[in-house]
Amino acid sequence: MNVIAALLVEAAPAKINLALHVTGRRADGYHLLESLVAFAELGDRIEVRPTNEDHFFIGGRFGGELAADNHNLVLRARDALRQAVALTPLSPVSIHLEKMLPVASGIGGGSSDAAAALRLLNRLWGSPLTVEQLAALARQLGADVPMCLAARPLIARGIGEMVEPVALPALAMVLVNPGVAVSTPQVFGRLESRENPPLPPLPRHADFAGLVGWLIATRNDLEAPARQMAPVIGDALDALASSGAAFSRMSGSGATCFGLFATPSAAQAAATTIRHARPNWFVEATATN
Repeated sequence: MNVIAALLVEAAPAKINLALHVTGRRADGYHLLESLVAFAELGDRIEVRPTNEDHFFIGGRFGGELAADNHNLVLRARDALRQAVALTPLSPVSIHLEKMLPVASGIGGGSSDAAAALRLLNRLWGSPLTVEQLAALARQLGADVPMCLAARPLIARGIGEMVEPVALPALAMVLVNPGVAVSTPQVFGRLESRENPPLPPLPRHADFAGLVGWLIATRNDLEAPARQMAPVIGDALDALASSGAAFSRMSGSGATCFGLFATPSAAQAAATTIRHARPNWFVEATATN
């Protein structure tokens, strides 16, 4: 097996649930979803290189909130890929995670990190797995990892493992996290209904106005229970709306919220306004890929 003897780098983009409908629940307790997902230019960063022994480093703005142990999804992805390809000898690797996204914040940070690690390590070790095999491996790591492996606009169904690529316009947006931790299991536990209508058909070739009109007719079914647990999520949404967002919503199970803006300059101006008013919040202007 050929190993690339060079530093490889890849972004682990923030995953934005533009709409998220809970449509049922399986017998094993997993919830069935339909979600329109986009990926932002903003994200974490993964670096890998061959070395004499395994290393894992975590840095970045939010790096101090993560433990560099075997519970981290990046290391689980490394070990799962090694097992899948029966890599012998183990080809030690140094991995550096630059953690720039808030932890456990509804924008898929850990899942996107794991997906980026899978892509990078597969390249480093000579691409032994096909795209389909990597996707099967991603499903073993978590429901969000397959969609993060694709890292392009898509509709996710099932528990998140079934992905369908879609075409979306690039979207200027502002991400706001008010700095509260929200437990995903507790959010799901507070759902009043688990049998809700699916997404309406996505219009073909929608422009910004058309997509916003479609989003208004959709939901994030996790937003209401998350706001019950953390009312400050409502403050984040209000800040986005008052700064001129054409549409705003919570992503995933929270607490990160997004606002969509007609232009990148409008998004930058809104981020500056919100950051000035709420200096302790995470506030970043970005755009979808």
